[in-house]
Amino acid sequence: MNQTQLILVGGFLGAGKTTLIGRVAQRLAEKGKRVGLITNDQATGLVDSQLLRLGEWSVAEVAGSCFCCNFNGFIDAVKKVGVEERADAVFAEPVGSCADLSATILQPLKKYWRSEVRVSPLTVLADPARLAAILKGEDGGLHEDAAYIYRKQLEESDVILITKIDTLTPEALESLKAETRAAFPASRVMAVSALKDQGIDAWLDDLAEHTEAGTRLLKIDYDRYAHGEAVLGWLNGAIRVQGTGCDGNALLVDLMNGLQSRIAAGNLRVGHVKAIVENGFRYAVGNITGTVSTLTFRGDAGTGDDLRLTINARVECSPEQLDELVRSALDAAVAGKYAFDILEWRYLQPGRPNPTYRFDQAVV
Repeated sequence: MNQTQLILVGGFLGAGKTTLIGRVAQRLAEKGKRVGLITNDQATGLVDSQLLRLGEWSVAEVAGSCFCCNFNGFIDAVKKVGVEERADAVFAEPVGSCADLSATILQPLKKYWRSEVRVSPLTVLADPARLAAILKGEDGGLHEDAAYIYRKQLEESDVILITKIDTLTPEALESLKAETRAAFPASRVMAVSALKDQGIDAWLDDLAEHTEAGTRLLKIDYDRYAHGEAVLGWLNGAIRVQGTGCDGNALLVDLMNGLQSRIAAGNLRVGHVKAIVENGFRYAVGNITGTVSTLTFRGDAGTGDDLRLTINARVECSPEQLDELVRSALDAAVAGKYAFDILEWRYLQPGRPNPTYRFDQAVV
């Protein structure tokens, strides 16, 4: 039986996982490869899923819990977009605040699914600004227990992939790579820019060359891990916006600027805030990964009469406070300009991780 290559791409919220996966999927599809994509979140209504589906790839979403806590759901997704579709490669993106992936995902895959799935080395993405702060012993704009999760993600990786290197000078990049290697000597350190198409081939070649995956298991404090996730309020919302000549780009800018100003006024720490405006096959995406300087936009939604707006927010506050904050920004951006209906809306606090499997030894 032919095996499907499964590539787990981890990393903390805002590291650029979806952007990279989408770009790699596009490149492989252009070479005639079949590609499957799996997203993951604590609730339905993911910006990531919406964005990847616009690429017309086979996408499955595991919602309601992380991969490790719903391993059977994860396997069903692998079957759907990988085994049944005879995909050459499946890229799976776990929840950004998840760690302990080697013990809870890679080891059971290697033991129970080795005939169907070829597990690639665990890649963990790292945003350069947050990574640099973490390496200095700082919190990277996170709660100390969320920063603990960040470090544990890097510690268990087979490959640490520094992202967004187009924001760094060559000298700064080499210095950051050297510091990362010194801090995590068991991991291979590489770098990419999905937007500038840099380093992607080297990373894919590395995954093809190295066959060992999940060679180390973490020593992790699950009480601290659970608290690091629970300090963030999570909100997923989907909204239909209607009106003659709705300007999708202006709508997105108004919303994201409103969210950023409210977050700053509350002195709140951000895991990740992202939104996508869809106008048929045209779209625009906004991202906030920390302070005001991290607010970015890409794409062009144009104007239309019937738009879809999807919002995902992970902010250090109560779910109720986050709900109030996002609704206020949404009202300011849309009310009085266009008609809108809320299609989906859920806010929550993640529960304690309870993995389906947790191996205490690496499977050879």
